[in-house]
Amino acid sequence: MSGWDVMVTRPLGLLLLVVACVLGFVVLSDEVHEGDTQDIDERIVRSLRREEDPALPRGPWWLAETARDVTSLGGFPVLSLITTAVCGFLLVARRYRTSLFVLSSIVGGWILNALLKNLFHRPRPSVVPHLTETMSTSFPSGHAMLSAITYLTLGALLAQFAEHRRVKVYLLAVALVLSVLVGCTRVYLGVHYPSDVLGGWVAGLAWALFVTVAARTLRRRSPALREEAQRPVE
Repeated sequence: MSGWDVMVTRPLGLLLLVVACVLGFVVLSDEVHEGDTQDIDERIVRSLRREEDPALPRGPWWLAETARDVTSLGGFPVLSLITTAVCGFLLVARRYRTSLFVLSSIVGGWILNALLKNLFHRPRPSVVPHLTETMSTSFPSGHAMLSAITYLTLGALLAQFAEHRRVKVYLLAVALVLSVLVGCTRVYLGVHYPSDVLGGWVAGLAWALFVTVAARTLRRRSPALREEAQRPVE
């Protein structure tokens, strides 16, 4: 096993990654608060629209509609349905403690996102027309952060049930790709600055890593949780 594998599979290594993400978020939020990212944020958002009409996004006619479909994967309704379905599966599989832990972890991340949005209260981009509806403040991006929290947490959970390394890697890769795609669509649709999305990704990753550390710690200290994790799905 390589040094990197050891780092990302041991609690201490995961905690170091959490600290790095938190520090990165603090630095980024400070830059955003002071307005240091505003110029490049606006230039990137404008570059994704046609010069003759900022209401029209660059790219083929179907790309905007596809972006709206993909961005819904990071919305509260879709994430709630996915979380409910997974927790329901765990309940049917008699993994009651695991189901409660997953639900608490994801809901806790959603609450954290709401607190951060209220703390920074950054206005939405106004340099181009929005191509989808918005209802909250801009930093950090809720879609980027909540999709990272939900998909990475669920990906890590499902990876525990996989025996082969390639399956584990595939599940985590899918979770990462979904989070990245959702975040990119928020900028393309003009409802977030790139720094909003980056902040959401970093905060979401920090939370998912923290939850992973907490899960491993609880399994070591709780024989019931450890038995649930080792029990085959019936």
